[in-house]
Amino acid sequence: MQRALLKALNEKQPLEIIYLSDKQKITQRTIIVNEINPHTIRAYCFLRKQRRLFKINNILSIFPIKQKEPNIS
Repeated sequence: MQRALLKALNEKQPLEIIYLSDKQKITQRTIIVNEINPHTIRAYCFLRKQRRLFKINNILSIFPIKQKEPNIS
C-alpha cells in the first residue's frame, strides 16, 4: 500500500479508497495525496471538499484512477 501511496503522491494521481472511520463506518472516497507520514496521509478529499487526515491502517483498499489520455487526431 505504501508503494501505491508514494506513486500517487509523486505523480499527483487521484486515488479511490475504501476507508474505515474511527466510528466503524465504511466510505468510498476519491483523494489526491498531499503528504505521507509514518501512520497517516494528508490528502484532498473530494467527498468532503477539503484536506483531510487519513490513518493508513484504516485504508482498506486503494484503486488508482486512470486519467484520460488526450484525444490526438
